[in-house]
Amino acid sequence: MAKRGSIATLCTGFFFFLFVLYPEVKQFLGTIPYPIGPGGNPLEIHVGQLISIGVIAVLCAINYVGVEAGGKFQVMVTGLKMVLLAGVVVIGVFSTSGSYAHFRESAGTGNGFSGFIAALVGALWAYDGWNNVSMVSSEIREPQRNLPRALIFGTAAVMLTYLLINVAYFHVLSPLQVAHTDQVAATMMATLFGSAAARAITVAVMISILAALNGSILSGARVPYAMARDGYFFAPVATVHPIYRTPGVSMIVLCAWSCVLILSGWYEQLYNFVIFGSWILYAMTAASVFVLRRKRPDMVRPYRVFGYPVVPALFVLVAAVLLVSTLEHSPRESIMGLAFMALGIPIYFHFRRRRQVLRG
Repeated sequence: MAKRGSIATLCTGFFFFLFVLYPEVKQFLGTIPYPIGPGGNPLEIHVGQLISIGVIAVLCAINYVGVEAGGKFQVMVTGLKMVLLAGVVVIGVFSTSGSYAHFRESAGTGNGFSGFIAALVGALWAYDGWNNVSMVSSEIREPQRNLPRALIFGTAAVMLTYLLINVAYFHVLSPLQVAHTDQVAATMMATLFGSAAARAITVAVMISILAALNGSILSGARVPYAMARDGYFFAPVATVHPIYRTPGVSMIVLCAWSCVLILSGWYEQLYNFVIFGSWILYAMTAASVFVLRRKRPDMVRPYRVFGYPVVPALFVLVAAVLLVSTLEHSPRESIMGLAFMALGIPIYFHFRRRRQVLRG
């Protein structure tokens, strides 16, 4: 669920920035008269949503024809993305039009702790790709050594990048200006160099979204494939393409369901939906460390949790606070996330019983 929702959310973000460049993509095509759209309203279909679906189809095709093709595309767009981000950081930090006095100012929203948690959900969404590498761990050389390194150093690199780019933003813009724009990078560039620079940075943001999208499709297809291979999902999903050696059926299922979700909500609704469901699973994963330490003390552990038991306990506590606050702030999206997860429970038990019967 989470990965499909992530892909849909990224595509909705892509549509949003495409609309900034070409307002005509928001052209209304029709309405499905059922309360399945954003906020429980009738579902509206726009040109941009169909374009987003086309973007998913193209990226699905690239990854379908081979891991190497998908990997090369990922390296290319990620490299370009990092160069563009570095350019934004340098321009913002060294701008003579900026002022570090902005760091002593406040936007004065007055939303308190609930506002902080709501903002935290958006920030956590920006980090949510951290777990992608674990989904392709079976294809990593020396995963015992390289997987923890990739997770730790990769997350640290993302943290540093976000900190630097926010320093750039707040050097040029005041907190009030940041609070009143949905396109911080474009607003910063427009402030410094005018509308042409704002349009250029909007293209850069779209390239960044493409990199995240491709990574999600590349890694996400491995999850339903692994479930089907182990007997917990429909058997055809475990099919490996005889020529391309990719989990082709799984990739098509992943992308098809993501396309359905694109039509179901806008960016904020979708990322709340994704983060709520994801953090339930993250909290359960962290809590499982305690269970496994007790029930399986003999298990081989190439990597042991730093600061155990304080670190995982603190993680579970923060996750619980985040989930309760998100449920209060975005009840519809949170309940949708719970409902989709609940649908998976009978499906899991069905396939588990079937697996046991087949094994005799």
